[in-house]
Amino acid sequence: MSNQRNTSQYAHYDVIIIGAGASGLYCALTAGRRGRRVLVLDHANKAGKKILMSGGGRCNFTNYFVEPEHFLGANQHFCKSALSRYPSWEFIGMVEAHKIPYHEREHGQLFCDDSAQDILSMLLDECAAAGVQVKLNAQIESVQTIEHDKNARFQLLTTKQLSKKEKQERKEAANQTKLPQTGYRCESLVVATGGLSIPTMGASGLGYELAQQFGHTLIPTDASLVPFTFTDKTGELIRALSGISLPVIASNERTSFKLPLLFTHRGLSGPSMLQLSNYWHTGETISINLLPETDTTALLLTHKKSHPKQLIRTVLADYTDNALPKKLLTALQTHLWEDIKDTELANIKDERLAELGASLNGWQLKPSGTEGYRTAEVTRGGVKTDEVSSKTMQSNLQDGLYFIGEVLDVTGWLGGYNFQWAWASGFVSGEIV
Repeated sequence: MSNQRNTSQYAHYDVIIIGAGASGLYCALTAGRRGRRVLVLDHANKAGKKILMSGGGRCNFTNYFVEPEHFLGANQHFCKSALSRYPSWEFIGMVEAHKIPYHEREHGQLFCDDSAQDILSMLLDECAAAGVQVKLNAQIESVQTIEHDKNARFQLLTTKQLSKKEKQERKEAANQTKLPQTGYRCESLVVATGGLSIPTMGASGLGYELAQQFGHTLIPTDASLVPFTFTDKTGELIRALSGISLPVIASNERTSFKLPLLFTHRGLSGPSMLQLSNYWHTGETISINLLPETDTTALLLTHKKSHPKQLIRTVLADYTDNALPKKLLTALQTHLWEDIKDTELANIKDERLAELGASLNGWQLKPSGTEGYRTAEVTRGGVKTDEVSSKTMQSNLQDGLYFIGEVLDVTGWLGGYNFQWAWASGFVSGEIV
């Protein structure tokens, strides 16, 4: 693309934001309130698609208790500045000002009473009030730095993102003509493209490509906040228990979470598994305490003395503080102690009972993988934060270039933390772009 193209063919803005998701819209409304001329570009046909599907359609928009330890990345300190400058109370205040009803669930999670659409409408209304323009179906074709324009650093070319129907019509008409391009120039360019999770919502790697174009390093990306999958006999066992949920402690060498577990026809899900996936790498083993309120070894050995004629399943069904669901207990019996299922406690060695107790308080499983980006709520990894200002989100390698939200190597826990990162990083960048 030649830089000699007539500059009158380019629409000029102070700020162009690529991505009409949570962080992009929040950056836009913040910059717009400062009087900046802001354009938001997105290839999708609707803004905020991931906002709409989040939290089961109710949008877990933030959390009462947001601390830096709720986030992970190669640089653990990077998120501190933005989170301290834009705490969750600020966003809650906006929600209340718009009279959006919401409620608290466990662990400080905040959800809309009605619909995630309330949050998206609020953001779009605030953008409109601040004079922000949002252009959808805009496919980014190229981004370049420019010289000899005192009002702009960047030049973008876009084409219309065609729908499936439009693509088919062009194909049937054998239309080989190139789509017309639209040009834009801006002083500040904000990359708010999100990650690779949920490609059906339009996720792409554009943000990472732009980062690399300007010399940035990428921390390897992976699907996160995602269910685990299993193969072989373990997979068969788990699939047979689909639908069962129970409180557990899920852990690995790095961390542990005391939260519900859900068996599904694809593997293990539920909050405990999603949280643990943030800290899991392929090939690693996870541990699940199926009876977190019970020292199972002590229970079995005590009952061997006091009720020597009892069977293991009887003890586990009747005497645990939170008894295992019957279907799960039967399946575990087949899996862990089939050979002694009808043997009285008195005739089982203490070592075997201790071994079984340890298994139930620390069931060792090696996932074959995860469900991947298809169902992942976030993308772990991304643009290396050592190369970005933690106070402004501006690139340390290119003046006027900013990265916000999920495209950065900042990943929050389940529970509204990733949205809070979107609002906070959008705010601090919007204050300066």
